[in-house]
Amino acid sequence: MAESGKPIPSPTDAVRPFWQGCSVGTLRLRRCNDCERWRGPSRIVCECGSADFTWTDAKGRGEVFSYTVVHRAPDPAFRGDVPYVVAVVALAEGPHLLANVIDCAPETVSVGLPVQAVFETVAPDIGIARFKPLA
Repeated sequence: MAESGKPIPSPTDAVRPFWQGCSVGTLRLRRCNDCERWRGPSRIVCECGSADFTWTDAKGRGEVFSYTVVHRAPDPAFRGDVPYVVAVVALAEGPHLLANVIDCAPETVSVGLPVQAVFETVAPDIGIARFKPLA
């Protein structure tokens, strides 16, 4: 648990590079060595069927694909955050990530909103990616 009482991810070796990248301000995704498609951090096999990939730094930009506003905290540790936005962000490289949209009023978030990744280190080698609207 973090000082805030919020849970901290406990990554497996298979996704550790994603979380380590976030801890140093970089969004790292898997990129297929056969067809060069990008995939999300937990997708082991590419759409082409290959499991051969390289962790690659992404731009960290995208747009809101879908979202919801949370008005009731799922746990007491999140009470101070409500209301907050949980969104599916379509990254410029193609994959989708589930993340919070921050630094804006929840009512200003909309599908298609351009966003940029920002990061918070929550433990050694573990960071959280969130997104804020592009100015």
